[in-house]
Amino acid sequence: MSRSDAAAYVNAKANGMLQKSFVGPKAIKLFSVHSLPELWALLFTQEMPSVPGQVLAEEIERKALQEFILQYKKLLAMYPKPDAVSLSLLQYYDYENLKSIATALSKNEKNMPQVIDVSPYNIINYKEWPDLVKITENTPFYWYDRIPSAQDMQALDKKLDFQYVKNLWKSIDELPRSERPFVRDFILEDIIFKNIIWAMRLKVYYDMKKDDIIAQLIFADDHKNEKDLFAAPALSILDKDINAYSDWSGWKYEDALNPHEEGGEWTLDPCWVEQYFRRIFNRKALKKMHQYPLTAMVMVCWFKIKQNEYETVCAASEALRMGVDETQVMELAGIAPAKQR
Repeated sequence: MSRSDAAAYVNAKANGMLQKSFVGPKAIKLFSVHSLPELWALLFTQEMPSVPGQVLAEEIERKALQEFILQYKKLLAMYPKPDAVSLSLLQYYDYENLKSIATALSKNEKNMPQVIDVSPYNIINYKEWPDLVKITENTPFYWYDRIPSAQDMQALDKKLDFQYVKNLWKSIDELPRSERPFVRDFILEDIIFKNIIWAMRLKVYYDMKKDDIIAQLIFADDHKNEKDLFAAPALSILDKDINAYSDWSGWKYEDALNPHEEGGEWTLDPCWVEQYFRRIFNRKALKKMHQYPLTAMVMVCWFKIKQNEYETVCAASEALRMGVDETQVMELAGIAPAKQR
């Protein structure tokens, strides 16, 4: 099957899968149930395991991720040679798996931790557990060849995060030239949003200084200048006062800010901004998937849409387990507009 033939088949199949998913307006159904068993019945046809509530919540989240990954792999398998960018998206879970493996080894655990199965598209040698050198040998993680100490873990996780984004970005260059611009714009927006939110969280919740925040951001260029493609929008907010709404007037994403009352106190709310970004990005993914059929955008958008669905399932599961107000959780999940608190 040629790439174009596969793309036509994938487009039809992917859209059919979404019709059966809890995405877009249908996501609200995840919050219409009143117990974890009801959520299981809504999501899955298999018999529910007889386990305590805490374990059932974990099983729901594990199975939701498993089904999302399995469906994505089925779409990938329809191509004679999947696009590098489509593979890179899936291999995000290789990066997450490596973090789990390194953590387990640092704690001298004997059994391999539960990992997310991305085979046959994995880039880690999972069968080589517990030999970290062989696990990462001849992979993009070849440099990760020593069991880290607890003190080194955070820095190594950050290095993995940076490597993932740069490899994802580079993979776009392997697409047909005509498809690169719109895929690049879409993925760039996701990177920019995540940089902004991370900068806001560090600034508001940790009172981190400017230079320390800069060190935590993802840059497209090693020179890390203020016009960097990935980081410039996040860098532009570092000198703004988080307690002065007027400081944010004219900011490109001003509409994402939590509301203020004239003359009243105001503090930047990163969660509010994150909810806004999540809603508009998910809507864009749904729109772009249909705008660019028979291109790599179908796989890219489908992955982001279903990943968001999985995160929403986790939010619904946690809400039921902890007895949290469903409206508040819907706001946090980006399903409903947040209310000023």
